[in-house]
Amino acid sequence: MTTSTTGDGAPTSEVPVLNIANVLTVLRIILVPVFVVVFFIDGAQDAWWRVGAFAVFAIAMMTDYVDGYLARKLGLVTDFGKIADPIADKALMAAAMISLSLVHELFWWVTIVILVREIGITLWRFFGVDHVVAASKGGKLKTVTQTLGVGLLILPLPYWVWPGEWLIMGVAVALTVYTGIDYVVKARQAAR
Repeated sequence: MTTSTTGDGAPTSEVPVLNIANVLTVLRIILVPVFVVVFFIDGAQDAWWRVGAFAVFAIAMMTDYVDGYLARKLGLVTDFGKIADPIADKALMAAAMISLSLVHELFWWVTIVILVREIGITLWRFFGVDHVVAASKGGKLKTVTQTLGVGLLILPLPYWVWPGEWLIMGVAVALTVYTGIDYVVKARQAAR
């Protein structure tokens, strides 16, 4: 059991660690190796297995939205969830991007830039460097474009769709860098 808090930080009631929001977070962590295995069946070249990998990725990403919604709506926020949720998110995105880079379908520099920002900000939040700032609209848009771009790259789409995929990934990289810098600046300002 852990104590839940209201928006102003006041304790409300005991929330069991074993709740639907945390179960969905753990499911997302479990789906990470499932995604990798399905993606690499037949050397990541079989179209049907790629569609299967996309389905695993999409289901896992949907659990991210649902677990957060349920945790807030039903007051199921726990210390475990606060730690496990961002780890699950980063693990899934890292697995997908590294997998795509290993089969030469995503430039390594894109994977590195995005993962350095994501891991850096996550560590910043965990260790409370300066001040923790709430996620911005730009941060949410960054997550959507990353998810959409990576999801499209996982799918075995025809070559004429590739410019659209790369445009989305370009926007995702730009938003990733911009929101990372914006987060650090706002955190520093809040600390002062």
